[in-house]
This record gives sequence, C-alpha cells and structure tokens, in this order.
Amino acid sequence: MSRERPGHTLQTSALVNEAYIRLIDWKSVRWQSRAHFFGVAAQLMRRILVDFARDRQYLKRGGGALLVSLAEAKAFTEQRGPDLLALDEALTALSEVDRRKGQVVEMRFFGGLSVEEVAEVLKVSEETVIRDWRLAKVWLLRELGREAAGDAD
Repeated sequence: MSRERPGHTLQTSALVNEAYIRLIDWKSVRWQSRAHFFGVAAQLMRRILVDFARDRQYLKRGGGALLVSLAEAKAFTEQRGPDLLALDEALTALSEVDRRKGQVVEMRFFGGLSVEEVAEVLKVSEETVIRDWRLAKVWLLRELGREAAGDAD
C-alpha cells in the first residue's frame, strides 16, 4: 500500500479488514505455521488489490479518470505509478513459467513477508528466495517494459 498513489481510496486498514473477513470464512483450514498463514494472506491481498483496481477501471466509475478541482488542475501533473493490473498479468505469466518465483513475488510484494518468512513458507533456503526474488524482479520489469512499449505504439 505504501507504493500506491496519494489519495488512494483503499486504505491499509480496509485491505487488512477485507483479508480478515475472507480468512475467517476458511474454518476448515489447518494452518501449518505462522508463515503459512502469511503466505495465504499475501495471496488474498493480491486478489483484493487487483479486484479493486479492476473495479476502478469500469466506465461507470469513471474508467480510471482522475478527479481534481479546478484549483488543483492548474498545478496538476500526472505521476503514474506501476499499473497494478499490468503487474498482475505479468505476475500470472511468471507463475506459469516458474511457480515458485511467482509465489516469492506475491509474498514479498503483496504480503510484505521477509526473505526468512518466504523461505519458511516455501521450505527452501534463504539464498534460493533471494535468487528467485532478483530473477523475478528482472523478469517482471522486462515484461512490464514490453507492455509499456506496446502502449506507446
């Protein structure tokens, strides 16, 4: 959430609340560890954020148009952060190529888990997580760069 634009309408507390509401419906889940819980929570938060981003793009909600007052419009400069939907598509593609790297990104980026916690969830070494994280970031940047270049055409 710290990477989101200022004035983002989905606040951190709302995201955590929505994830909690979805998690309490899972009464039959047998949590293996604290890290397992955080891994599942990271997946839920990703889904919530992506669903929220998709909802914001619907035409009936302005299709992603920015709302500014006339006073703000005078000094307005568009500073666009990474597009969450593009990131989700790239992350889905990464997961199809290498599932573990996709899980590492999901847990680190969306769940905020540490390298140690991700290693515990995936039952791999911390070095493996670090290596997967580096490779996944490069892969995602390349994919997002392709997408941005395709938008510019």
